[in-house]
Amino acid sequence: QVQLVESGGGLVQPGGSLRLSCLVSGSMVSFNAMGWYRQAPGKQRERVAGIGTFGDTNYADSVKGRFTVSRDNAKNTVYLQMNSLKPEDTAVYYCNRVRNHLPWGQGTQVTVSS
Repeated sequence: QVQLVESGGGLVQPGGSLRLSCLVSGSMVSFNAMGWYRQAPGKQRERVAGIGTFGDTNYADSVKGRFTVSRDNAKNTVYLQMNSLKPEDTAVYYCNRVRNHLPWGQGTQVTVSS
């Protein structure tokens, strides 16, 4: 059974940094394009970053230049380095395949506040 386990969230001040991790069990991350998504209260879930099978990356305009997605195939883990965080980045963050979504994990809460 495939499981997605996100971790690394927390409370951080504006301008701070966090590194999120997503452990994928039961499926090889190297075989799939993976994405990081977020959902803020009252808003739809949106994809903020993606990494393809060849390591190509893409980002939403709102996070471009601040977030970096990466992948460690040996650990079957996808990461999201978030720098220069803003209050509007506050959301629950999830990872998943870009296509053929797996069941969503529990996500990890990121709160940016002074």
